[in-house]
Amino acid sequence: MTAPNLTRAAAAERADTISVQNYRIGLDLTAGPQTFSSHTVVTFTARPGSSTVIDLIAPRLHSANLNGTDLDVSGYDPATGLVLPDLAEQNVLSVVADCAYSNTGEGLHRFVDPADGQVYLYSQFETADAKRMFACFDQPDLKATYTLTVTAPADWEVISNAAVVAVAEVDGGLRRTFGTTEVMSTYLVALIAGPYAKWTDEYTDEYGSIPLGLYCRASLAEHMDAQRLFTETKQGFGFYHRTFGIPYAFGKYDQLFVPEFNAGAMENAGAVTFLEDYVFRSRVTRYLYERRAETLLHEMAHMWFGDLVTMTWWDDLWLNESFATFASVLAQVEATEYTNAWTTFANVEKSWAYRQDQLPSTHPIAADIPDVAAVEVNFDGITYAKGASVLKQLVAYVGLEPFLTGLREYFDRHRFANATFADLVGALERASGRDLSEWGDQWLKTTGINTLTPEFTVDDDGRFTSFAVLQDGARPGAGETRVHRLRIGIYDDDPAGALVRRHVTELDVDGPRTEVPELIGVERGRLILLNDDDLTYASVRLDEQSLATATNRLADIADPMPRTLVWSAAWEMTRQAEMRARDFVALVAAGIGAETEVGVVQRVLLQAATAIESYADPAWAVTGRREFADRLAELARSAAPGSDHQLAFVTALLNGVLNDDQVPMCRALLDGTDPAELGLPGLTVDAELRWKLIKALATVGAIDPDAAATPVIDAEAARDNTAAGVRHAAAARAARPLAAAKTSAWTTAFDDDSVPNVTVRSMVEGIHRPGQAHLLAPLTDRYFAAVRALWDRRSSEVAQTVVVGLYPSWEISEAGLAAADAFLASGDVPAPLARLIVEGRAGVQRALAARAFDAS
Repeated sequence: MTAPNLTRAAAAERADTISVQNYRIGLDLTAGPQTFSSHTVVTFTARPGSSTVIDLIAPRLHSANLNGTDLDVSGYDPATGLVLPDLAEQNVLSVVADCAYSNTGEGLHRFVDPADGQVYLYSQFETADAKRMFACFDQPDLKATYTLTVTAPADWEVISNAAVVAVAEVDGGLRRTFGTTEVMSTYLVALIAGPYAKWTDEYTDEYGSIPLGLYCRASLAEHMDAQRLFTETKQGFGFYHRTFGIPYAFGKYDQLFVPEFNAGAMENAGAVTFLEDYVFRSRVTRYLYERRAETLLHEMAHMWFGDLVTMTWWDDLWLNESFATFASVLAQVEATEYTNAWTTFANVEKSWAYRQDQLPSTHPIAADIPDVAAVEVNFDGITYAKGASVLKQLVAYVGLEPFLTGLREYFDRHRFANATFADLVGALERASGRDLSEWGDQWLKTTGINTLTPEFTVDDDGRFTSFAVLQDGARPGAGETRVHRLRIGIYDDDPAGALVRRHVTELDVDGPRTEVPELIGVERGRLILLNDDDLTYASVRLDEQSLATATNRLADIADPMPRTLVWSAAWEMTRQAEMRARDFVALVAAGIGAETEVGVVQRVLLQAATAIESYADPAWAVTGRREFADRLAELARSAAPGSDHQLAFVTALLNGVLNDDQVPMCRALLDGTDPAELGLPGLTVDAELRWKLIKALATVGAIDPDAAATPVIDAEAARDNTAAGVRHAAAARAARPLAAAKTSAWTTAFDDDSVPNVTVRSMVEGIHRPGQAHLLAPLTDRYFAAVRALWDRRSSEVAQTVVVGLYPSWEISEAGLAAADAFLASGDVPAPLARLIVEGRAGVQRALAARAFDAS
């Protein structure tokens, strides 16, 4: 059942009409597998004589009573909500309905664990799905308190935003009553229920004590690393209390790892839900622990920015997400073991932002969001990563302490209320003494990326006689230049032969050309790096000698941050068809073995794979694919036994296309041969690595070559009788190089609405494996013929999985572009769907240009 599309104008009108005080919500979760009973009593004020609409998506509405008068519910339509006529100044509304469980990760999601048959529930309400569980005014600026009562089986854990204050035995289980919450928005209400395994701890400082809880499914309990998670949680609270100066406001703090979650996590006040893949059931690299910690700290930052102070409307979604992203990396660096997190930010978040900001659909950070449908496709690299990058630039511009002082004022002035960007800017201006209006106009209301290039001359002694930074206008967009606070680093050899920073200058770059007199007379060194330490948001180019140094001596750069910036510059040049894809792959093959940061290793290896599959001349790609696979195998064997690097190289090999001589090695690992006998001592062949082996072998047709049967995959699924096993098996079946396998998975992904969204994602992964573009070519026309009906039928969250994941990016040709153009010109395509198609088309167009350049 798709949700109604609330407009900003309608939300503003409703907010002018009513003010909500409290929801009393009673739920009965004992009725059956399809629906649950929902009884909501809302207390609110209104302009006398006015009318409004309350939101509810339910298969059956039993009754509604407003101020003692029963309303006629016979014409109730979930698409329009329930009309409330002739309101009084003080109002009490009672609504009784049967609401539906979902399997899409929206509303109240119901999951049955294949390992033991146990039932697990969790809620997910952002952007506007609280109405799937209880009748409500579902918009962020109509905040209220909530008092929840839940009847559920006695052996279940039931968790919500507040703590349980009373328990009573009833038929069918226990009735648990939760304390009344603090004031918050509807999208932050949470309910998680089921036989979850539980761990408890407590954080204490000068502000008092916060009870801590961790939860996951019982069948995953043996894999929960509770001590590490509690340690990082306490480090986060310590940092945010010191930094924000306002204590956590929502009582207890539970973190719940839930099945079939669509996102990384959700910041429900006091009951944060996480993707359960963060409970690592197999060995992972330190990079994934770092990313999990970033997610943990990101959601914790939301307790202040988003939950305590909430945006008035979704135009300011970026404030929530950009701030939480920036704060989480700052917390990692200052309070945890992940002291190089800014390097990861430069490598991961910045790359995401640059990619998104080069699309035709790029938008200002402060985006115009006319309705809920528009925001649902705006959880993107602009909203999260570019916004966080710009905040980092702002901190460099005004100073960290003035920035934090402004935040403290903002939190204190607007706590438990709603605010806008203007409110935040005002606080920052008062704290820093700077007029930030021009900064906001430059960075938040424009689109695209500026390119920064050095221009200089040197004398016979190699010293600068002139130096300037050239700035191109931002593209795509109106071509603005911006003020960039940045550092210029000059790198040269140290006695040991490492490239180290010998000189650094910090300045503001403004306009098309900025002279840098501070560098006159300084030795040019071997590498000149604009935006050293990654302070600003810009695409950086290297001069010819610096590019040669970076290409030939990347491993000699001693510090991980400048190495990462060189990797980033090379990748951006590859994407922009300024560096041949095969040259980027050669750079990776030569330099990646010496990269110390395993997160950088994993990211750059993914980029190299993309370069081969999408950006390289297909005539060379066959050779490039084979040679790169051989290099990965060589790197895996030469890595330290049992190291993160060894696992990263093996994983990259298995995610690509195996060479014929690597197939026997993979079969042997799968059959139980000691990895040491295969030159891989210390490698752990656990459940996740076994599935990687299965998918790699399936991709090259080395297992289950018959379209009618998959005995090897079936046996592995039986061995790994878990939810993860189900998903991996679906991906492996689709990965086989058989037209029938592709078509079968495709049909399921497009047409079977009963399949959970996360399983569809796995099928998409299997359908679109490297080296199989020729098998997918017949599906291009089928995609454009079916995608509009899919979008109309499914919710945005679910539809995006297929629309984006199965966009025919394999059709890198003028015909591929023409197919997209014909669809976009075919009629009334909804704006969010059109945006996704335009983005897919832009990826094909970029790949065409890069392939032509690679072949030149």
